[in-house]
Amino acid sequence: MRPPILRADGLVFGYEPDRPVLTGATLDLHEGHRLAVLGPNGGGKTTLFRLLLGLLAPGEGRVLLDGEPVRRDRRGLTRLREQVQLVLQDPDDQLFAADVAQDVSFGPLNLGLSPAEVGVRVDAALAALGIADLADRPTHLLSFGQKKRTAIAGAVAMRPRLLVLDEPTAGLDPAGVEELLATLDELHRSGTTVVLSTHDVDLAHRWADEVAVVAEGRVRVAPVDEVLGDAELLRSARLGPAWAPGVHRLLQALGAPARPRTPAELYAALADLGVSVSVSPGPSPGR
Repeated sequence: MRPPILRADGLVFGYEPDRPVLTGATLDLHEGHRLAVLGPNGGGKTTLFRLLLGLLAPGEGRVLLDGEPVRRDRRGLTRLREQVQLVLQDPDDQLFAADVAQDVSFGPLNLGLSPAEVGVRVDAALAALGIADLADRPTHLLSFGQKKRTAIAGAVAMRPRLLVLDEPTAGLDPAGVEELLATLDELHRSGTTVVLSTHDVDLAHRWADEVAVVAEGRVRVAPVDEVLGDAELLRSARLGPAWAPGVHRLLQALGAPARPRTPAELYAALADLGVSVSVSPGPSPGR
């Protein structure tokens, strides 16, 4: 069995000596898996991501890339960041260039690529995020959603094997969420493994294959239905229940095998049972 692309192995970390955030967190990020990371505010999700990307050094434990411990020297961290990219929740923490194309080109330029290759990567990343028309737009004039897409495009231009997104849907309106999920699906199909954190249990159920819950300093990973059907675990992480597991049980009791992940799929399952609905579900490109 191939090792995970990236592994957190028993990470211990605290910003203050007597207040640990993580007390032995272990997490495997496998190629091709859709993983959603859930947890309460302050529970350690962002800290875990920063440790995985080498932005923080653990007090104990280690990070492994392709089964090999990541060395915390310039060469080791450069190799890590060529393979794995992190996009923070607030795009203003990452955007700094005068316009969109310049910002997206920053990472590839630092790899020492030729101008022609940088141009190819920038054009491809802008197209993948649907913002090619914004290439010359000053970054300070972008909407919040456009800034999010620009930040993700900058990571995509590095052509990482693993893309880690911290709360990528935070601050987006429903249409923006749908557009972003459709983009993540395209990235997944193109071979980029995507991991995201979210507070939205329904979005996690809809999008992910597995869910990792970060709470009380540790990480629990399990298939999405198992985690999001565990009411006690969700309460311990200060999360509400997802609607889909309960709906699945109800449909099974009615003799329907469907396992809807989106409202559109739910309406279709109800229609198969002869139940008509008058509400239009609208487009659902996210899965």
